Amino acid sequence: MSIPDDAVAVAKTVVLFALAAAAEIGGAWLVWQSVREGKDWWWAGLGVVALGLYGFVATLQPDAHFGRILAAYGGVFVAGSLVWGMSFDGFRPDRWDIIGSAICLVGVAVIMFAPRSSG
Repeated sequence: MSIPDDAVAVAKTVVLFALAAAAEIGGAWLVWQSVREGKDWWWAGLGVVALGLYGFVATLQPDAHFGRILAAYGGVFVAGSLVWGMSFDGFRPDRWDIIGSAICLVGVAVIMFAPRSSG
């Protein structure tokens, strides 16, 4: 039994969005730690490298439309930022944060996976 091509494409998209979020959010967090929390300068340097890596990860998406990828990724960024804050800064989202991020993730699913005509 083989996995359908559509399922592979969806899995690849999800994994790449997760990697992009880790690179972008992690990079921004490292810069924040250096500038706002007084960590050493090299934290910011690592953050800049991670932010650059994010730009390359986005190019690996199966969909060839830059606008679609970045628009959908925006929703992943919203939800991922809340998860990052919970994991690394002790942030506790309220119900509005959770509802808002859920709405964003529904938007991601619509943008990326809605059936489209080929013409």
